[in-house]
Amino acid sequence: MPRQNPLPQLNGQTMLTYTGMETDLIFTQGIDLPGFATFPLLETEAGCERLRGYYRDLIAVGQQTGHAVILEAPTWVANKDRAAALGYAEQSLRGLNIAAVKLVADIRESAGAPQTLLSANVGPRCDAYAPSTLMNAREAEAYHSVQMASFALTDCDFVSAFTLAYVDEATGIARAAQRQALPVVISFTVETDGRLPDGTELRQAILAVDAATADYVSYYMVNCAHADHFAAQLSNAPWGQRIKGAVVNASRCSHAELDNATQLDDGDPVALGAQLARLARKYPHLTVLGGCCGTGMRHMLEIGQSLQAVGK
Repeated sequence: MPRQNPLPQLNGQTMLTYTGMETDLIFTQGIDLPGFATFPLLETEAGCERLRGYYRDLIAVGQQTGHAVILEAPTWVANKDRAAALGYAEQSLRGLNIAAVKLVADIRESAGAPQTLLSANVGPRCDAYAPSTLMNAREAEAYHSVQMASFALTDCDFVSAFTLAYVDEATGIARAAQRQALPVVISFTVETDGRLPDGTELRQAILAVDAATADYVSYYMVNCAHADHFAAQLSNAPWGQRIKGAVVNASRCSHAELDNATQLDDGDPVALGAQLARLARKYPHLTVLGGCCGTGMRHMLEIGQSLQAVGK
């Protein structure tokens, strides 16, 4: 399937997406995920079937609530450093990145869901909450170009970079995507004060990346934070309208608290869905809504139903 340009979520179409697979696998299904990586599941048929289940379920939620969906490939940790720590060489990693997107593309085709978009998922080089290796924009572009080159060989519609903690890495990712002519979405994570982990205001981060990339980013999102943590930072001003997505945690806990958690805090799915629906009404440019850490398909169903109830 050719890449869709422009992306329908840029034209006001509300879409659902889900990035809570890892915490659901670990805490709900008891699956060990060293390094928080799901791409190793591609190496067995049982692992592939677990992955397929999430994509089929999200498509079903979208059909039940009248929404198109975005399927995120299981490639968030499939970059050189984080994969090397798990014993993967660069060449095998390239094949796994391509295979991951193909698995999702096959699900889309078999489901007969033409409005479903396929996003190749990119994560930060190191710890999303407290990065230990800080790069300048040029270094980040070179580092992430390897994974982007793999994605350019696939049928992904665009690339989404999730849980980014600082501006230079986001800038480098955007430039690496541009080098491969891939549409790219940048999603920052924020702490409980609504700022990036390095203290940068969300507004400043978006303006800085746009300035450094000549507005190449298709749109921005916020993820891996509860809506309470960033709702006050949203705006209908021009810079705020660059934010098209909110992919939220079920828990109101801070990142430090989540890192140390031994049990899943799945929050209140009904309240979470209602809260996202209120935000989508207040900020009409929010068109991509979904769940991150601590969420599952019951959260996604509540989000979809709440959006449907308010006409989104």
